[in-house]
Amino acid sequence: MNNYVKIFLYLVYNYFGDNMIDVNDKVVIVTGGTRGIGFEIVRLFSKKNAKVILFGSRKETVDKSIETLRKEGIIVRGYYPNLNDYDEIVKIVKEINDIYGSIDILINNAGISQNKKIEDITSSEFTNIMNINVNAMFNMSKAVIPYMKSQKRGVILNTSSIVSIYGQKSGIGYPTSKFAVNGFTKSLALELAPFNIRVNAVAPGITNTDMVKSLPDNVIDPLIKQIPLGRMANPIDIANAFLFLASDMASYITGVILQVDGALIN
Repeated sequence: MNNYVKIFLYLVYNYFGDNMIDVNDKVVIVTGGTRGIGFEIVRLFSKKNAKVILFGSRKETVDKSIETLRKEGIIVRGYYPNLNDYDEIVKIVKEINDIYGSIDILINNAGISQNKKIEDITSSEFTNIMNINVNAMFNMSKAVIPYMKSQKRGVILNTSSIVSIYGQKSGIGYPTSKFAVNGFTKSLALELAPFNIRVNAVAPGITNTDMVKSLPDNVIDPLIKQIPLGRMANPIDIANAFLFLASDMASYITGVILQVDGALIN
């Protein structure tokens, strides 16, 4: 299934152009939307005339992101809730629905990584990874689903990772959380399909974000050599995959974990 999706995505962009991928006037919530892949998703969907609401972890980062986008002529709304406080999430989601009249797309992108070996990671650190990478996804999805069911349509997209496919040598909490993201995605897709709500995930490979840029060349260069396309992904490469899956071009795709990795693990 994943290979067919990749081929279709290639055809869409190279033969038909991205004008066919339409999220015009869709109400989109993006968690983890203040930096990296999430910020690029916010920017891209806004340029496609979606009504985007970004969530961040702190007021200052949300305000900074909104101001950066404003200078580009992009206007978005922002919140900084505790994603592990379900009652707070419910109130904000209701406010968004009251303002815009619908909630069409949820992108669960908030997440943290960690690379400590198991003997060095504490129980509280492991729990924190699961809280942010898994429990927050559950809370956000649970909060928006009643609105999507009442609309008889909706899209939920989750950020996974290539380490959800094959694991990693240290930092057991991160791949564990992303394996959970995949299971959540596939199971929720089955549960919500009768309500015309699609659920998919994007599993990025090595992506040129601030976190990766901070790594030394002797760490990055060997990783790039493992990528058949010969380069890391840029955030826009990953954002494009989210845009495709969110659009009606993917109306018959649900329960998919779309690998966007330059054939790193093929």
